[in-house]
Amino acid sequence: MRLSAEGIAKILGDLETRVMHAVWSLDRPAPARTVHEYVYQEHAVALHTVITVLNKLVTKGLLIRRKQEDLLHYEATLTEREFRQRESRRVVEGILSFGEVAITSSLVEVLAERDPKGLTRLLELVQRRIREQRS
Repeated sequence: MRLSAEGIAKILGDLETRVMHAVWSLDRPAPARTVHEYVYQEHAVALHTVITVLNKLVTKGLLIRRKQEDLLHYEATLTEREFRQRESRRVVEGILSFGEVAITSSLVEVLAERDPKGLTRLLELVQRRIREQRS
């Protein structure tokens, strides 16, 4: 995990993030060349490099690869929202090893400083979860 990166690039590499954004934006199975053209608009990179990244993302289980019309097509296994939810949970589960009280306290402090409305949303989520558990 790279804390200095933005968004999902904290979890994936920068080029992996660009490739995943391209695949999600295309929203259909796409050949490597189409993904490359999409990525190339913002980041000059060789087709071979994009193919390497696509195959790496297949290995990670984030993409599936199927042959269509004699070309390999790539498609995301999760929507961007599903990916963010899964990885957010994984990150939280990982950082809880620092100690639940310390992490909870830090989360509240950071939200209070950066996003007071987010702190209110957190309170509402906690209250709703407590009500659900009591039912």
